[in-house]
Amino acid sequence: MAAAAAMVMLAALAILAPSARGLDRAEFPPGFLFGAATSSYQIEGAYLEDGKGLSNWDVFTHTQSREINDGRNGDVADDHYHRYMEDVEIMHDLGVNSYRFSISWARVLPRGRLGGVNTAAIAFYDRLIAALLQKGIEPFVTLHHFDLPHELETRHGGWLGAGIREEFDYYADVCFKAFGDRVKFWTTLNEPNLFTKFAYMLGMYPPKHCSPPYGNCSSGNSHREPYLAAHNMILSHAAAVDNYKRNYQQHKEGRSGL
Repeated sequence: MAAAAAMVMLAALAILAPSARGLDRAEFPPGFLFGAATSSYQIEGAYLEDGKGLSNWDVFTHTQSREINDGRNGDVADDHYHRYMEDVEIMHDLGVNSYRFSISWARVLPRGRLGGVNTAAIAFYDRLIAALLQKGIEPFVTLHHFDLPHELETRHGGWLGAGIREEFDYYADVCFKAFGDRVKFWTTLNEPNLFTKFAYMLGMYPPKHCSPPYGNCSSGNSHREPYLAAHNMILSHAAAVDNYKRNYQQHKEGRSGL
C-alpha cells in the first residue's frame, strides 16, 4: 500500500466525506485535532541507510520470514525516508492538522548509549518536523513503537534485562534535547500491554519468545517473561517522563505519557 493511502485513510473518511458520515468539521470544537498516524518500521524503509543500525524487526523479518504472512520486510516499506515531503503534502491537502509518528531508536542510536548519536537521523527527523510545522501540522512523537536496536537484544536481552531502562532513558533524553523545542506531545511506549503479549507470551513479534500452551518457540517463558518485560517498560516510561517533567516540560509547555 502506498504511504499516502496507509497514513491518511481514516483521516480522509473523517474529513473528506461529511455527507457519507453525517459529519461536518464545523461541528467539532476549535482546536480539535484530526490526525494521521504511522510507525517508523512500517513506513520509513532505508533500513541500513545513513548510518542506521539493525533493529529487532529488521532481524526478525529477515530470519523469521515464515512468520510474516507474505514473507515481506520493511527494508523499503513506503519509502517515507525519501518521500516524506510528498506524504506531508498529502496530509496537508487532506486537512490533517496533527500527525503521530515514531522515531526509529536504531536510526538515532544504532548501538544504544554506548555508541554515538547518528547525526543523519537527527537531521532527517528535524526536516520532517520542520515540514509538518510549516504546513500547520502538530507533531506527536512516539519513542518506542515496538522497535529497538538489535544490539540491545544481544546486550541486555531486550526488555527482559534491567539494563534496557538506562538505555531507554538515554534515548529519550537525546530525543527531548534534539526535538523538544518543537515537539510538545510525546508518547514513551506504544501499547506495552500488547507488545509484551505478542513478543513474550505468544511469540508473534520479536524476539519471538513463548512456551506451551501459548506456543512452541525455541526460547521463552510465557508465564514469567511478559511480566518481567512489562516491569522494565513501566520503569523506563517512568524515568523518561520524570526526566521530561523536570528538565524539559517547564520550558516547552509539553506533555508526555504512555
